[in-house]
Amino acid sequence: MKNIRNFCIIAHIDHGKSTLADCILEETKSINKIKINQLLDDMDIERERGITIKSRAVQMNYIYKGEKYILNLIDTPGHVDFYYEVYKSISSCEGALLVIDVTKGIQSQTISNLLIALDKKLTIIPILNKIDLLDKKYYESIIDDVIKLIKCSKEDIIFSSAKKKIGIKKILEEIILKIPSPNGEKKKPFQAIIFDSVYNKYRGIEFLFRVINGSIKENQKVKLFSTNKIIKVEEVGKLFLKRQKKKIIKTGDIGYLISGIKNTDDIKIGDFIVDTSINKINYEYLFKKIQHMVFSGIYPYDTKDYEKLKSSIKKLKLNDFSFLFKPEASSVLGFGFRCGFLGMLHMEIIKERLEREYNLSLISTIPNVSYKVFFKKNKLYKLINNPYEFPEYYLIKKIEEPYVKLFIVTFSQFIGKIINLCIEKRGKIKNQKFLTLNRVELIFYIPLSEIIFDFYDKLKTISKGYASLRYIFKEYKVCNLKKITIIVNNKKVDTLSILTNKKNSIKLSKIICKNLLKLIPKQQFDINIQASIDNKIISRETIKSLRKNVTSKCYGGDISRKRKLLEKQKKGKKKMKLFGKVEIPKSAFLNILNIDKNK
Repeated sequence: MKNIRNFCIIAHIDHGKSTLADCILEETKSINKIKINQLLDDMDIERERGITIKSRAVQMNYIYKGEKYILNLIDTPGHVDFYYEVYKSISSCEGALLVIDVTKGIQSQTISNLLIALDKKLTIIPILNKIDLLDKKYYESIIDDVIKLIKCSKEDIIFSSAKKKIGIKKILEEIILKIPSPNGEKKKPFQAIIFDSVYNKYRGIEFLFRVINGSIKENQKVKLFSTNKIIKVEEVGKLFLKRQKKKIIKTGDIGYLISGIKNTDDIKIGDFIVDTSINKINYEYLFKKIQHMVFSGIYPYDTKDYEKLKSSIKKLKLNDFSFLFKPEASSVLGFGFRCGFLGMLHMEIIKERLEREYNLSLISTIPNVSYKVFFKKNKLYKLINNPYEFPEYYLIKKIEEPYVKLFIVTFSQFIGKIINLCIEKRGKIKNQKFLTLNRVELIFYIPLSEIIFDFYDKLKTISKGYASLRYIFKEYKVCNLKKITIIVNNKKVDTLSILTNKKNSIKLSKIICKNLLKLIPKQQFDINIQASIDNKIISRETIKSLRKNVTSKCYGGDISRKRKLLEKQKKGKKKMKLFGKVEIPKSAFLNILNIDKNK
Protein backbone atom coordinates (compact mmCIF):
# COMPACT_ATOMS: atom_id res chain seq x y z
CA MET A 1 0.00 0.00 0.00
CA LYS A 2 2.92 2.38 0.59
CA ASN A 3 3.57 2.37 -3.19
CA ILE A 4 0.04 3.49 -4.17
CA ARG A 5 -0.58 7.10 -5.17
CA ASN A 6 -4.10 8.43 -5.77
CA PHE A 7 -4.19 11.85 -7.44
CA CYS A 8 -6.32 14.11 -9.62
CA ILE A 9 -5.68 17.10 -11.91
CA ILE A 10 -7.16 20.52 -11.12
CA ALA A 11 -7.30 22.95 -14.05
CA HIS A 12 -9.54 25.47 -15.80
CA ILE A 13 -10.93 24.75 -19.30
CA ASP A 14 -8.24 24.79 -22.04
CA HIS A 15 -5.31 24.86 -19.60
CA GLY A 16 -3.93 21.59 -21.00
CA LYS A 17 -5.26 19.10 -18.43
CA SER A 18 -6.35 16.40 -20.91
CA THR A 19 -3.11 16.68 -22.92
CA LEU A 20 -1.08 16.38 -19.72
CA ALA A 21 -3.06 13.25 -18.76
CA ASP A 22 -2.22 11.78 -22.21
CA CYS A 23 1.50 12.48 -21.63
CA ILE A 24 1.43 10.82 -18.18
CA LEU A 25 -0.20 7.72 -19.72
CA GLU A 26 2.48 7.61 -22.41
CA GLU A 27 5.37 8.17 -19.99
CA THR A 28 4.14 5.35 -17.72
CA LYS A 29 3.87 3.11 -20.82
CA SER A 30 0.14 2.64 -20.24
CA ILE A 31 -0.11 3.37 -23.96
CA ASN A 32 2.63 2.86 -26.57
CA LYS A 33 2.14 6.16 -28.37
CA ILE A 34 -0.57 8.78 -28.33
CA LYS A 35 -2.69 8.17 -31.40
CA ILE A 36 -5.79 9.94 -30.12
CA ASN A 37 -5.58 13.27 -28.30
CA GLN A 38 -7.61 13.63 -25.07
CA LEU A 39 -7.64 9.86 -24.56
CA LEU A 40 -9.57 10.03 -21.28
CA ASP A 41 -12.25 12.29 -22.85
CA ASP A 42 -13.88 9.36 -24.61
CA MET A 43 -17.32 10.89 -25.27
CA ASP A 44 -17.93 12.54 -28.65
CA ILE A 45 -19.42 15.59 -26.91
CA GLU A 46 -16.21 16.05 -24.89
CA ARG A 47 -14.03 15.97 -28.02
CA GLU A 48 -16.33 18.26 -30.02
CA ARG A 49 -16.64 20.88 -27.27
CA GLY A 50 -13.07 20.50 -26.01
CA ILE A 51 -14.17 20.09 -22.39
CA THR A 52 -14.10 17.28 -19.83
CA ILE A 53 -17.58 16.36 -18.64
CA LYS A 54 -17.03 13.15 -16.66
CA SER A 55 -14.34 12.21 -14.18
CA ARG A 56 -12.31 9.19 -15.36
CA ALA A 57 -10.32 6.77 -13.23
CA VAL A 58 -7.28 5.03 -14.74
CA GLN A 59 -4.51 2.99 -13.13
CA MET A 60 -0.88 3.13 -14.25
CA ASN A 61 2.24 1.22 -13.23
CA TYR A 62 5.52 3.16 -13.04
CA ILE A 63 9.05 2.11 -12.14
CA TYR A 64 10.95 4.73 -10.12
CA LYS A 65 14.50 3.96 -8.96
CA GLY A 66 13.91 0.25 -9.50
CA GLU A 67 10.73 0.15 -7.42
CA LYS A 68 7.22 -0.38 -8.82
CA TYR A 69 4.51 2.20 -8.01
CA ILE A 70 0.77 2.14 -8.70
CA LEU A 71 -0.52 5.54 -9.82
CA ASN A 72 -4.31 6.04 -9.83
CA LEU A 73 -5.34 9.13 -11.79
CA ILE A 74 -8.93 10.31 -11.36
CA ASP A 75 -9.43 12.88 -14.12
CA THR A 76 -11.65 15.90 -13.42
CA PRO A 77 -13.73 18.43 -15.42
CA GLY A 78 -12.89 22.14 -15.31
CA HIS A 79 -16.25 23.88 -15.84
CA VAL A 80 -18.29 25.30 -12.95
CA ASP A 81 -21.35 23.25 -13.99
CA PHE A 82 -19.53 19.97 -13.26
CA TYR A 83 -18.26 20.79 -9.77
CA TYR A 84 -19.84 17.59 -8.39
CA GLU A 85 -17.59 15.47 -10.63
CA VAL A 86 -14.63 17.52 -9.37
CA TYR A 87 -15.75 17.05 -5.76
CA LYS A 88 -16.02 13.27 -6.20
CA SER A 89 -12.54 13.05 -7.70
CA ILE A 90 -10.90 15.25 -5.08
CA SER A 91 -12.63 13.34 -2.26
CA SER A 92 -11.12 10.06 -3.52
CA CYS A 93 -7.49 11.27 -3.67
CA GLU A 94 -4.57 12.25 -1.44
CA GLY A 95 -2.96 14.65 -3.90
CA ALA A 96 -3.68 16.97 -6.83
CA LEU A 97 -1.77 18.46 -9.74
CA LEU A 98 -2.65 22.17 -10.01
CA VAL A 99 -2.23 22.98 -13.72
CA ILE A 100 -2.14 26.65 -14.79
CA ASP A 101 -1.79 27.92 -18.36
CA VAL A 102 1.02 30.54 -18.38
CA THR A 103 -0.68 32.42 -21.25
CA LYS A 104 -3.92 32.88 -19.24
CA GLY A 105 -2.87 32.78 -15.60
CA ILE A 106 -4.98 31.79 -12.61
CA GLN A 107 -8.66 31.52 -13.50
CA SER A 108 -11.70 31.67 -11.24
CA GLN A 109 -12.65 27.99 -11.55
CA THR A 110 -9.06 26.98 -10.76
CA ILE A 111 -9.35 28.80 -7.44
CA SER A 112 -12.75 27.23 -6.75
CA ASN A 113 -11.51 23.66 -7.27
CA LEU A 114 -8.27 24.37 -5.40
CA LEU A 115 -10.26 25.48 -2.33
CA ILE A 116 -12.08 22.10 -2.31
CA ALA A 117 -8.71 20.30 -2.50
CA LEU A 118 -7.24 22.38 0.33
CA ASP A 119 -10.37 21.75 2.42
CA LYS A 120 -9.86 18.01 1.91
CA LYS A 121 -6.18 18.51 2.91
CA LEU A 122 -4.75 17.22 -0.36
CA THR A 123 -1.06 17.67 -1.23
CA ILE A 124 -0.88 20.22 -4.06
CA ILE A 125 1.77 20.03 -6.81
CA PRO A 126 1.77 23.33 -8.78
CA ILE A 127 2.48 23.09 -12.54
CA LEU A 128 2.85 25.97 -14.99
CA ASN A 129 1.89 24.54 -18.38
CA LYS A 130 2.45 25.72 -21.98
CA ILE A 131 5.84 27.32 -21.22
CA ASP A 132 6.81 26.81 -24.89
CA LEU A 133 4.34 29.57 -25.87
CA LEU A 134 5.84 32.39 -23.76
CA ASP A 135 9.23 33.69 -22.73
CA LYS A 136 9.81 33.32 -18.97
CA LYS A 137 9.94 37.09 -18.36
CA TYR A 138 6.25 37.30 -19.40
CA TYR A 139 5.00 34.86 -16.78
CA GLU A 140 7.10 35.87 -13.77
CA SER A 141 4.01 37.54 -12.28
CA ILE A 142 2.05 34.24 -12.54
CA ILE A 143 4.83 32.49 -10.56
CA ASP A 144 4.34 35.07 -7.77
CA ASP A 145 0.55 34.50 -7.91
CA VAL A 146 0.99 30.72 -7.48
CA ILE A 147 3.39 31.21 -4.55
CA LYS A 148 0.86 33.49 -2.80
CA LEU A 149 -2.09 31.22 -3.63
CA ILE A 150 -0.80 27.95 -2.17
CA LYS A 151 2.04 29.31 -0.03
CA CYS A 152 4.78 27.32 -1.75
CA SER A 153 8.33 28.22 -2.83
CA LYS A 154 9.47 28.83 -6.40
CA GLU A 155 11.40 25.52 -6.34
CA ASP A 156 8.10 23.65 -5.76
CA ILE A 157 6.68 24.81 -9.09
CA ILE A 158 7.13 22.51 -12.09
CA PHE A 159 7.49 24.16 -15.52
CA SER A 160 6.06 21.99 -18.27
CA SER A 161 4.66 21.80 -21.77
CA ALA A 162 2.36 18.85 -22.29
CA LYS A 163 2.37 19.47 -26.04
CA LYS A 164 6.19 19.33 -26.23
CA LYS A 165 6.41 16.67 -23.45
CA ILE A 166 8.56 18.93 -21.25
CA GLY A 167 8.63 18.26 -17.50
CA ILE A 168 6.57 15.02 -17.54
CA LYS A 169 9.22 12.91 -15.74
CA LYS A 170 9.59 15.62 -13.10
CA ILE A 171 5.80 15.56 -12.51
CA LEU A 172 5.81 11.77 -12.01
CA GLU A 173 8.77 12.07 -9.62
CA GLU A 174 6.96 14.72 -7.54
CA ILE A 175 3.79 12.55 -7.43
CA ILE A 176 5.81 9.68 -5.94
CA LEU A 177 7.88 11.80 -3.53
CA LYS A 178 5.26 14.28 -2.29
CA ILE A 179 1.80 12.69 -2.44
CA PRO A 180 1.22 10.41 0.57
CA SER A 181 0.08 6.83 0.21
CA PRO A 182 -3.57 6.13 1.20
CA ASN A 183 -4.59 5.37 4.78
CA GLY A 184 -6.40 2.19 5.70
CA GLU A 185 -6.06 -1.12 7.53
CA LYS A 186 -5.68 -4.37 5.61
CA LYS A 187 -6.82 -6.59 8.48
CA LYS A 188 -10.15 -4.82 9.06
CA PRO A 189 -13.40 -6.06 7.40
CA PHE A 190 -13.95 -4.84 3.84
CA GLN A 191 -15.14 -1.25 3.42
CA ALA A 192 -15.16 0.79 0.19
CA ILE A 193 -16.85 3.92 -1.11
CA ILE A 194 -18.60 4.12 -4.50
CA PHE A 195 -17.38 7.17 -6.43
CA ASP A 196 -18.99 6.35 -9.80
CA SER A 197 -21.05 3.76 -11.67
CA VAL A 198 -21.77 2.70 -15.25
CA TYR A 199 -24.70 0.75 -16.70
CA ASN A 200 -23.75 -2.29 -18.78
CA LYS A 201 -26.79 -3.61 -20.65
CA TYR A 202 -25.44 -7.18 -20.58
CA ARG A 203 -23.98 -7.40 -17.06
CA GLY A 204 -25.89 -4.77 -15.11
CA ILE A 205 -24.46 -1.95 -12.98
CA GLU A 206 -20.68 -1.65 -12.68
CA PHE A 207 -19.58 -0.02 -9.41
CA LEU A 208 -16.37 2.04 -9.41
CA PHE A 209 -15.02 2.14 -5.87
CA ARG A 210 -12.05 2.92 -3.68
CA VAL A 211 -11.12 0.47 -0.91
CA ILE A 212 -10.85 2.13 2.52
CA ASN A 213 -10.19 -0.99 4.63
CA GLY A 214 -9.76 -4.71 3.99
CA SER A 215 -10.00 -6.38 0.58
CA ILE A 216 -12.59 -7.80 -1.81
CA LYS A 217 -12.50 -10.87 -4.07
CA GLU A 218 -14.68 -12.88 -6.42
CA ASN A 219 -17.74 -14.72 -5.02
CA GLN A 220 -17.53 -12.73 -1.77
CA LYS A 221 -20.83 -11.53 -0.30
CA VAL A 222 -20.96 -7.82 0.56
CA LYS A 223 -23.75 -5.31 1.15
CA LEU A 224 -24.71 -1.77 0.18
CA PHE A 225 -24.62 0.11 3.48
CA SER A 226 -27.54 2.54 2.91
CA THR A 227 -30.05 -0.15 1.87
CA ASN A 228 -28.55 -3.30 3.53
CA LYS A 229 -28.94 -5.04 0.17
CA ILE A 230 -26.63 -8.06 0.05
CA ILE A 231 -24.89 -8.70 -3.27
CA LYS A 232 -22.58 -11.42 -4.53
CA VAL A 233 -19.41 -10.30 -6.32
CA GLU A 234 -19.34 -11.80 -9.83
CA GLU A 235 -16.19 -9.96 -10.93
CA VAL A 236 -13.69 -7.45 -9.59
CA GLY A 237 -10.83 -5.78 -11.39
CA LYS A 238 -8.56 -2.77 -11.78
CA LEU A 239 -9.23 0.34 -13.82
CA PHE A 240 -6.45 0.30 -16.38
CA LEU A 241 -7.27 1.83 -19.77
CA LYS A 242 -8.61 -1.63 -20.59
CA ARG A 243 -10.15 -3.07 -17.46
CA GLN A 244 -8.28 -6.03 -16.04
CA LYS A 245 -10.06 -8.73 -14.09
CA LYS A 246 -8.35 -9.55 -10.77
CA LYS A 247 -8.93 -12.12 -8.05
CA ILE A 248 -8.62 -9.57 -5.24
CA ILE A 249 -8.56 -5.75 -4.75
CA LYS A 250 -6.79 -4.55 -1.60
CA THR A 251 -6.76 -1.53 0.74
CA GLY A 252 -6.03 1.88 -0.82
CA ASP A 253 -6.65 0.80 -4.42
CA ILE A 254 -9.44 1.70 -6.83
CA GLY A 255 -11.33 -0.84 -8.89
CA TYR A 256 -14.60 -1.98 -10.42
CA LEU A 257 -17.18 -4.52 -9.26
CA ILE A 258 -19.91 -6.37 -11.17
CA SER A 259 -22.68 -8.10 -9.24
CA GLY A 260 -25.49 -8.44 -11.78
CA ILE A 261 -27.67 -5.70 -10.23
CA LYS A 262 -29.86 -4.11 -12.91
CA ASN A 263 -32.24 -2.02 -10.78
CA THR A 264 -30.88 1.54 -10.97
CA ASP A 265 -32.71 2.53 -7.76
CA ASP A 266 -30.47 0.23 -5.69
CA ILE A 267 -27.30 2.33 -6.02
CA LYS A 268 -26.28 5.78 -4.77
CA ILE A 269 -23.01 7.56 -5.48
CA GLY A 270 -21.21 8.14 -2.19
CA ASP A 271 -22.68 4.98 -0.65
CA PHE A 272 -20.45 2.36 0.98
CA ILE A 273 -19.95 -1.27 -0.01
CA VAL A 274 -19.11 -3.15 3.19
CA ASP A 275 -18.61 -6.62 4.59
CA THR A 276 -21.88 -8.24 5.70
CA SER A 277 -20.68 -8.15 9.33
CA ILE A 278 -20.49 -4.31 9.42
CA ASN A 279 -23.51 -2.48 10.88
CA LYS A 280 -21.87 0.83 11.83
CA ILE A 281 -19.36 3.03 10.01
CA ASN A 282 -17.11 5.54 11.75
CA TYR A 283 -16.46 7.35 8.50
CA GLU A 284 -18.27 10.39 7.15
CA TYR A 285 -19.83 10.41 3.70
CA LEU A 286 -17.40 11.92 1.26
CA PHE A 287 -19.92 13.50 -1.08
CA LYS A 288 -22.01 16.46 0.01
CA LYS A 289 -25.65 17.16 -0.81
CA ILE A 290 -26.15 18.52 -4.33
CA GLN A 291 -27.54 22.04 -4.73
CA HIS A 292 -29.48 22.10 -8.02
CA MET A 293 -29.45 25.53 -9.63
CA VAL A 294 -31.51 25.25 -12.85
CA PHE A 295 -34.78 23.36 -13.48
CA SER A 296 -36.30 22.43 -16.84
CA GLY A 297 -38.79 19.95 -18.26
CA ILE A 298 -37.55 17.26 -20.65
CA TYR A 299 -40.11 15.59 -22.91
CA PRO A 300 -39.84 13.06 -25.76
CA TYR A 301 -40.55 14.55 -29.20
CA ASP A 302 -42.70 11.49 -29.87
CA THR A 303 -44.99 10.75 -26.89
CA LYS A 304 -44.57 6.99 -27.55
CA ASP A 305 -40.93 7.28 -26.36
CA TYR A 306 -41.85 8.13 -22.75
CA GLU A 307 -40.96 4.71 -21.31
CA LYS A 308 -37.71 4.70 -23.29
CA LEU A 309 -36.88 8.16 -21.88
CA LYS A 310 -37.70 6.97 -18.35
CA SER A 311 -35.35 3.99 -18.65
CA SER A 312 -32.61 6.11 -20.30
CA ILE A 313 -32.70 8.82 -17.59
CA LYS A 314 -32.31 6.20 -14.85
CA LYS A 315 -29.29 4.68 -16.62
CA LEU A 316 -27.69 8.06 -17.27
CA LYS A 317 -28.13 9.05 -13.61
CA LEU A 318 -25.84 6.15 -12.68
CA ASN A 319 -23.11 7.84 -14.71
CA ASP A 320 -23.99 11.39 -13.62
CA PHE A 321 -25.52 11.46 -10.16
CA SER A 322 -25.65 15.25 -10.04
CA PHE A 323 -28.99 15.79 -11.79
CA LEU A 324 -32.46 15.33 -10.35
CA PHE A 325 -35.58 14.07 -12.14
CA LYS A 326 -39.23 13.48 -11.33
CA PRO A 327 -42.24 12.76 -13.61
CA GLU A 328 -44.50 15.57 -14.81
CA ALA A 329 -47.20 16.00 -17.46
CA SER A 330 -48.10 18.77 -19.89
CA SER A 331 -51.34 19.29 -21.83
CA VAL A 332 -49.27 20.13 -24.93
CA LEU A 333 -46.18 17.92 -24.66
CA GLY A 334 -47.60 14.89 -22.86
CA PHE A 335 -45.60 12.98 -20.24
CA GLY A 336 -42.03 13.91 -19.38
CA PHE A 337 -39.71 14.74 -16.49
CA ARG A 338 -38.90 17.82 -14.43
CA CYS A 339 -35.12 17.84 -14.07
CA GLY A 340 -32.75 19.78 -11.82
CA PHE A 341 -29.25 20.68 -13.07
CA LEU A 342 -26.11 22.37 -11.75
CA GLY A 343 -26.19 24.97 -14.54
CA MET A 344 -27.16 25.71 -18.14
CA LEU A 345 -24.20 23.85 -19.67
CA HIS A 346 -24.99 20.84 -17.48
CA MET A 347 -28.57 20.94 -18.80
CA GLU A 348 -27.38 21.08 -22.43
CA ILE A 349 -24.95 18.19 -21.91
CA ILE A 350 -27.53 15.93 -20.20
CA LYS A 351 -30.06 16.54 -23.00
CA GLU A 352 -27.43 15.93 -25.69
CA ARG A 353 -26.19 12.73 -23.99
CA LEU A 354 -29.74 11.37 -23.76
CA GLU A 355 -30.25 12.06 -27.46
CA ARG A 356 -26.93 10.59 -28.60
CA GLU A 357 -26.39 7.67 -26.26
CA TYR A 358 -30.01 6.48 -26.16
CA ASN A 359 -31.21 7.56 -29.63
CA LEU A 360 -33.94 9.91 -28.40
CA SER A 361 -35.39 13.11 -29.80
CA LEU A 362 -36.17 15.51 -26.92
CA ILE A 363 -37.69 18.90 -26.11
CA SER A 364 -36.59 21.13 -23.22
CA THR A 365 -38.91 23.69 -21.68
CA ILE A 366 -37.77 27.16 -20.57
CA PRO A 367 -35.34 26.84 -17.62
CA ASN A 368 -36.21 28.25 -14.20
CA VAL A 369 -34.58 28.50 -10.80
CA SER A 370 -36.26 27.38 -7.58
CA TYR A 371 -38.30 29.99 -5.65
CA LYS A 372 -39.57 29.95 -2.07
CA VAL A 373 -43.27 30.86 -1.91
CA PHE A 374 -44.64 31.77 1.56
CA PHE A 375 -48.40 31.58 2.11
CA LYS A 376 -50.66 33.89 4.13
CA LYS A 377 -52.42 31.12 6.06
CA ASN A 378 -49.31 29.53 7.59
CA LYS A 379 -45.59 30.08 8.10
CA LEU A 380 -44.57 27.22 5.83
CA TYR A 381 -43.16 27.78 2.37
CA LYS A 382 -43.16 25.75 -0.81
CA LEU A 383 -40.25 25.45 -3.24
CA ILE A 384 -41.53 26.20 -6.74
CA ASN A 385 -39.42 25.46 -9.81
CA ASN A 386 -42.25 24.90 -12.26
CA PRO A 387 -44.33 27.88 -13.51
CA TYR A 388 -47.63 26.00 -13.68
CA GLU A 389 -47.31 25.04 -9.98
CA PHE A 390 -47.21 28.74 -9.10
CA PRO A 391 -50.20 29.62 -6.83
CA GLU A 392 -52.61 32.55 -7.20
CA TYR A 393 -51.21 35.87 -5.96
CA TYR A 394 -53.96 36.40 -3.36
CA LEU A 395 -52.70 33.31 -1.48
CA ILE A 396 -49.09 34.52 -1.35
CA LYS A 397 -47.51 36.39 1.54
CA LYS A 398 -44.06 36.80 -0.02
CA ILE A 399 -41.69 35.20 -2.56
CA GLU A 400 -37.95 34.68 -2.22
CA GLU A 401 -35.45 33.97 -4.98
CA PRO A 402 -31.91 32.49 -4.75
CA TYR A 403 -28.92 34.83 -4.71
CA VAL A 404 -25.35 33.78 -5.42
CA LYS A 405 -21.91 35.18 -4.76
CA LEU A 406 -20.37 35.57 -8.21
CA PHE A 407 -16.58 35.64 -8.70
CA ILE A 408 -15.23 36.95 -12.03
CA VAL A 409 -11.50 36.94 -12.84
CA THR A 410 -10.53 39.12 -15.81
CA PHE A 411 -8.07 41.72 -17.12
CA SER A 412 -8.34 45.25 -15.71
CA GLN A 413 -9.33 46.84 -19.07
CA PHE A 414 -12.68 44.99 -19.03
CA ILE A 415 -13.76 46.03 -15.51
CA GLY A 416 -16.17 48.79 -16.62
CA LYS A 417 -18.06 46.66 -19.14
CA ILE A 418 -18.37 43.72 -16.74
CA ILE A 419 -19.68 45.92 -13.91
CA ASN A 420 -22.28 47.41 -16.31
CA LEU A 421 -23.36 43.90 -17.38
CA CYS A 422 -23.81 42.79 -13.76
CA ILE A 423 -25.71 45.95 -12.77
CA GLU A 424 -28.01 45.41 -15.78
CA LYS A 425 -28.64 41.91 -14.39
CA ARG A 426 -29.61 43.32 -10.92
CA GLY A 427 -26.19 42.56 -9.46
CA LYS A 428 -24.33 44.55 -6.79
CA ILE A 429 -20.54 44.74 -6.67
CA LYS A 430 -19.18 43.66 -3.27
CA ASN A 431 -15.43 43.66 -3.76
CA GLN A 432 -12.68 44.29 -6.28
CA LYS A 433 -9.32 42.65 -5.69
CA PHE A 434 -6.23 42.88 -7.93
CA LEU A 435 -4.53 39.48 -8.15
CA THR A 436 -1.70 40.96 -10.24
CA LEU A 437 -0.97 44.36 -11.80
CA ASN A 438 -3.43 43.74 -14.65
CA ARG A 439 -5.59 40.84 -13.43
CA VAL A 440 -8.54 41.50 -11.14
CA GLU A 441 -11.16 39.48 -9.27
CA LEU A 442 -14.61 41.08 -9.12
CA ILE A 443 -17.12 39.81 -6.56
CA PHE A 444 -20.85 40.42 -7.08
CA TYR A 445 -24.06 39.62 -5.22
CA ILE A 446 -26.58 38.69 -7.92
CA PRO A 447 -29.86 36.77 -8.43
CA LEU A 448 -29.23 33.31 -9.87
CA SER A 449 -32.11 33.74 -12.34
CA GLU A 450 -30.17 36.55 -14.05
CA ILE A 451 -27.11 34.45 -14.89
CA ILE A 452 -28.65 31.17 -16.08
CA PHE A 453 -29.59 32.28 -19.60
CA ASP A 454 -26.93 34.03 -21.64
CA PHE A 455 -24.78 35.69 -18.97
CA TYR A 456 -21.72 33.52 -19.65
CA ASP A 457 -21.87 34.19 -23.41
CA LYS A 458 -22.15 37.95 -22.88
CA LEU A 459 -19.30 37.90 -20.35
CA LYS A 460 -17.02 36.09 -22.83
CA THR A 461 -17.99 38.54 -25.61
CA ILE A 462 -17.27 41.75 -23.69
CA SER A 463 -14.02 40.36 -22.23
CA LYS A 464 -12.86 38.90 -25.60
CA GLY A 465 -12.73 35.49 -23.95
CA TYR A 466 -10.44 36.59 -21.09
CA ALA A 467 -12.89 36.22 -18.21
CA SER A 468 -13.85 33.25 -16.08
CA LEU A 469 -16.53 32.89 -13.46
CA ARG A 470 -17.65 30.73 -10.59
CA TYR A 471 -20.49 31.17 -8.15
CA ILE A 472 -21.65 29.80 -4.83
CA PHE A 473 -25.18 29.84 -3.45
CA LYS A 474 -25.62 32.34 -0.59
CA GLU A 475 -29.25 32.79 0.42
CA TYR A 476 -32.87 33.35 -0.57
CA LYS A 477 -34.01 36.97 -0.65
CA VAL A 478 -37.43 38.63 -1.07
CA CYS A 479 -38.22 39.50 -4.69
CA ASN A 480 -41.05 40.86 -6.82
CA LEU A 481 -41.76 37.82 -8.97
CA LYS A 482 -44.24 37.72 -11.83
CA LYS A 483 -45.62 34.82 -13.81
CA ILE A 484 -45.94 35.36 -17.55
CA THR A 485 -48.80 33.21 -18.86
CA ILE A 486 -48.88 32.58 -22.60
CA ILE A 487 -52.34 32.30 -24.23
CA VAL A 488 -52.66 30.96 -27.77
CA ASN A 489 -56.08 31.09 -29.44
CA ASN A 490 -57.69 31.83 -26.03
CA LYS A 491 -56.11 28.72 -24.41
CA LYS A 492 -53.36 28.88 -21.79
CA VAL A 493 -50.13 27.07 -22.69
CA ASP A 494 -48.63 26.23 -19.29
CA THR A 495 -45.45 24.78 -20.79
CA LEU A 496 -44.50 28.18 -22.24
CA SER A 497 -45.10 30.08 -19.00
CA ILE A 498 -42.15 31.82 -17.32
CA LEU A 499 -41.38 33.08 -13.82
CA THR A 500 -39.36 36.29 -13.93
CA ASN A 501 -38.69 39.50 -12.01
CA LYS A 502 -41.17 42.36 -12.45
CA LYS A 503 -38.40 44.52 -13.96
CA ASN A 504 -38.02 42.13 -16.93
CA SER A 505 -41.59 40.86 -17.22
CA ILE A 506 -43.08 43.32 -19.76
CA LYS A 507 -40.03 43.26 -22.03
CA LEU A 508 -39.89 39.46 -21.90
CA SER A 509 -43.64 39.15 -22.63
CA LYS A 510 -43.27 41.14 -25.86
CA ILE A 511 -40.23 39.10 -26.95
CA ILE A 512 -42.02 35.76 -26.44
CA CYS A 513 -45.09 36.91 -28.39
CA LYS A 514 -42.93 38.12 -31.28
CA ASN A 515 -40.99 34.84 -31.30
CA LEU A 516 -44.19 32.77 -31.35
CA LEU A 517 -45.50 34.93 -34.21
CA LYS A 518 -42.62 33.56 -36.33
CA LEU A 519 -42.73 29.99 -35.00
CA ILE A 520 -46.45 29.07 -35.14
CA PRO A 521 -47.62 28.27 -38.71
CA LYS A 522 -50.60 30.07 -40.25
CA GLN A 523 -54.08 28.50 -40.17
CA GLN A 524 -57.35 29.12 -42.03
CA PHE A 525 -58.28 31.57 -39.25
CA ASP A 526 -56.59 34.36 -37.28
CA ILE A 527 -54.58 33.17 -34.24
CA ASN A 528 -54.22 35.46 -31.23
CA ILE A 529 -51.02 35.18 -29.16
CA GLN A 530 -51.20 36.91 -25.78
CA ALA A 531 -48.96 37.28 -22.75
CA SER A 532 -50.73 37.82 -19.44
CA ILE A 533 -49.37 39.06 -16.08
CA ASP A 534 -51.68 39.25 -13.03
CA ASN A 535 -54.62 38.34 -15.32
CA LYS A 536 -53.91 41.43 -17.45
CA ILE A 537 -52.94 41.16 -21.13
CA ILE A 538 -49.53 42.82 -21.48
CA SER A 539 -48.63 41.93 -25.05
CA ARG A 540 -50.50 40.64 -28.11
CA GLU A 541 -49.65 39.50 -31.61
CA THR A 542 -51.95 38.13 -34.32
CA ILE A 543 -51.06 35.51 -36.91
CA LYS A 544 -53.17 36.41 -39.94
CA SER A 545 -55.14 33.63 -41.59
CA LEU A 546 -54.33 31.95 -44.87
CA ARG A 547 -56.80 33.30 -47.43
CA LYS A 548 -58.42 31.15 -50.06
CA ASN A 549 -59.72 33.04 -53.09
CA VAL A 550 -63.32 31.77 -53.13
CA THR A 551 -64.32 34.19 -55.92
CA SER A 552 -61.75 32.89 -58.40
CA LYS A 553 -64.41 30.89 -60.33
CA CYS A 554 -66.80 33.85 -60.69
CA TYR A 555 -65.89 35.20 -64.10
CA GLY A 556 -68.86 37.48 -64.51
CA GLY A 557 -72.42 38.12 -63.41
CA ASP A 558 -73.76 40.26 -60.62
CA ILE A 559 -71.40 41.50 -57.84
CA SER A 560 -73.80 40.08 -55.24
CA ARG A 561 -72.63 36.54 -56.18
CA LYS A 562 -69.08 37.40 -55.06
CA ARG A 563 -70.35 39.14 -51.88
CA LYS A 564 -72.42 36.08 -51.02
CA LEU A 565 -69.36 33.80 -51.30
CA LEU A 566 -67.20 36.19 -49.24
CA GLU A 567 -69.85 36.40 -46.48
CA LYS A 568 -70.08 32.60 -46.41
CA GLN A 569 -66.26 32.39 -46.09
CA LYS A 570 -66.31 34.97 -43.27
CA LYS A 571 -68.88 32.94 -41.28
CA GLY A 572 -66.86 29.77 -41.84
CA LYS A 573 -63.67 31.41 -40.52
CA LYS A 574 -65.54 32.71 -37.45
CA LYS A 575 -66.88 29.21 -36.70
CA MET A 576 -63.45 27.68 -37.34
CA LYS A 577 -61.83 30.08 -34.87
CA LEU A 578 -64.27 28.92 -32.16
CA PHE A 579 -63.70 25.20 -32.69
CA GLY A 580 -60.36 25.07 -34.52
CA LYS A 581 -57.35 23.68 -32.65
CA VAL A 582 -53.92 25.33 -32.90
CA GLU A 583 -51.10 22.82 -32.89
CA ILE A 584 -48.02 24.55 -31.44
CA PRO A 585 -45.00 23.07 -33.24
CA LYS A 586 -42.43 21.47 -30.98
CA SER A 587 -39.77 23.66 -32.61
CA ALA A 588 -41.38 26.57 -30.71
CA PHE A 589 -40.31 25.00 -27.40
CA LEU A 590 -36.76 24.54 -28.69
CA ASN A 591 -36.33 28.05 -30.11
CA ILE A 592 -38.10 29.95 -27.34
CA LEU A 593 -34.95 29.28 -25.25
CA ASN A 594 -33.04 31.70 -27.48
CA ILE A 595 -35.05 34.62 -26.14
CA ASP A 596 -32.15 36.98 -25.47
CA LYS A 597 -30.53 36.18 -28.80
CA ASN A 598 -33.64 37.31 -30.65
CA LYS A 599 -33.90 40.75 -29.01
